[in-house]
Amino acid sequence: MKDTMTKIAYFSAEIGISAKLPTYSGGLGVLAGDHIKAAADAELPMCAVTLLYKEGYFKQRIDDDGKQTEAYPQFDPNPLLKKLPIKFTLPLRKRDVWIQVYEYRHKGLTGHEIPIYFLDANLEENFRDDKVITLRLYSGDKDHRILQEAILGFGGIKLLDELQYNDIETYHMNEGHAAFIIMQLLRKYNGNHEEVRKRCHFTTHTPVPAGHDEFAIDRCERMLDGLLWKSLSKIHSIQNGRLNMTELGLHFSRSANGVSKLHGEVAQNQFPDYKIGYITNGVYHPYWVGKEFREVFDNRLPGWRGDPNRLLNIDAILPEELITAHQSHKDFLLGYANSQTQMALSNDVLTIGFARRAARYKRASLIFNDLERLVEIGRGKIQIVFAGKAHPADNDGKSIIYDIIQNAKKLFGTIKVVYLENYNLWLGRIITSGVDVWLNTPRRPNEASGTSGMKAALNGIPNLSILDGWWAEACKHGKNGWGIGNSELVDDEADANHLYELLENEVIPIFYNNQDKWVSIMSESIKTGVNFTAYRMIKDYQEKYYKL
Repeated sequence: MKDTMTKIAYFSAEIGISAKLPTYSGGLGVLAGDHIKAAADAELPMCAVTLLYKEGYFKQRIDDDGKQTEAYPQFDPNPLLKKLPIKFTLPLRKRDVWIQVYEYRHKGLTGHEIPIYFLDANLEENFRDDKVITLRLYSGDKDHRILQEAILGFGGIKLLDELQYNDIETYHMNEGHAAFIIMQLLRKYNGNHEEVRKRCHFTTHTPVPAGHDEFAIDRCERMLDGLLWKSLSKIHSIQNGRLNMTELGLHFSRSANGVSKLHGEVAQNQFPDYKIGYITNGVYHPYWVGKEFREVFDNRLPGWRGDPNRLLNIDAILPEELITAHQSHKDFLLGYANSQTQMALSNDVLTIGFARRAARYKRASLIFNDLERLVEIGRGKIQIVFAGKAHPADNDGKSIIYDIIQNAKKLFGTIKVVYLENYNLWLGRIITSGVDVWLNTPRRPNEASGTSGMKAALNGIPNLSILDGWWAEACKHGKNGWGIGNSELVDDEADANHLYELLENEVIPIFYNNQDKWVSIMSESIKTGVNFTAYRMIKDYQEKYYKL
């Protein structure tokens, strides 16, 4: 049956739509899920395409020394996903690879549904080497990545044609992983560059050069039998026989954006031949606000789920209600943390949270820069909850986790530090609603956005963060949180010293000695968070780029 209503097709290599679906690894996928949820609430005519990973990302285990190991339990998509009666083939590695399609329909607050299509190569009809293409997220070598991205791009467009989505006005590529859609669209529109360009929009998320996929053309040709569009050699995205997937997406898009004001500037400098704007990310507030706050807001600020601007009236809520609700979130987090560790974290101690992917530029160990000074400032006054995975092949990331555990051992008896395994949507929500302060210490300007800090803010948790990503726009120092460091200078030593000064002179004294001030900062955090919701973000996309 021909679909004439859907106007937007959203492509992402990972979509974190539910904690029950292991189809995401971190920020990119969770942001994609929040984008879709907000689009459903706004009743946008959208569908989405991604891959089905039956062994997900991975289950993380960290031993007593801090060494990460991985396990890959099988995920059965039934009954969460509906298996559609649709199969097709793609010519990969000199043979036809069968692709099965599954569907998940996300229903928004008003009942509007957005279908998400999952593409799966793990089928009996395929050779073993082909079955594993979509088995695990971000696995394998460059050949494997090309094959995964080919199924997403070539397969995704083929699927939409099969489903007769004939009126798509915007193909939205969420990062370069989806850029092979360009090749298939060129085939669809007989090589007409402008016909393709007027239909595409591109979002880039990473200021780190290594985050942009680049493949040798001869490697692509070896993997993709006749799928590459042959007349691309003159375009800017192909240089020295290599294909930069981000530049491919940018070259064939009518518009493009970074994911914060600062990141938009960084991306523009990275890719000066293209015009890159920005829309600062936002988070899906009905999900990320913790249970107790949801109940308080339902009672006191009805309608906040559909319109987060109602949270700007947070001052109508009594301070003791905010404190009680937050304490309940904190009790739940610490109860869980204590069930997983032997550290006996205390409900009365200032709890600092740091949870994100283990990557060097995020500087998770910055707070341990001077252990003697940290002990002098924080003995008996702070405790720290860490979480986050390192990519299985990223030994540098694994060493970061190891360093944190080793520092936790050195601090034993003075400052309690725990590392919680398997950071995911569920754990993310209980950490971003349950700690007292959200710590973020990236090496500026490498944090494109930093959505976890937005989630904390909406839960009344002050950010203590480097002025990078969203926090460069949001920080009102001393009113809704604190900005670490000098935005004109990137220096580990100076940033660590400023972090210690803020803890010693502002954060710790206010938390323990000035409850009125602390509640005021909590309220300002919530008000700040209102402008960093996916509700606002999707309106920006609609007005700037979707133009419906």
